[in-house]
Amino acid sequence: MSKKVKRQVDGMVYSTDQEFSFDEESNDEITLEPKLQKLMIRLETKQRGGKKATLVRGFVGKLEDLEKLAKQIKNHCGTGGSIVEGEILIQGDMVQKVKSFLVAAGYKTNNI
Repeated sequence: MSKKVKRQVDGMVYSTDQEFSFDEESNDEITLEPKLQKLMIRLETKQRGGKKATLVRGFVGKLEDLEKLAKQIKNHCGTGGSIVEGEILIQGDMVQKVKSFLVAAGYKTNNI
């Protein structure tokens, strides 16, 4: 069996212009201020073997800022968690702790 090497094709092949410089487009999102964001908190048990997890969604901004917020929430709650598809996942039923932390940080929250 042979492994096929997949090459990334970014659209640029060749340019004859000697003054050409390739500028990558930056699609960096700007992180909104906490008072302008509305985060939704929900408790979920689906596909977790009956274990509960608290999900926080609706964050608008850079991935680095989302990771920073997730770390602060995990430290406040004293539990583990991760970031899954742009949502913060906190282990356990921590809805009230997460909501109190986010309100204190200046975010608007909504329980689902």
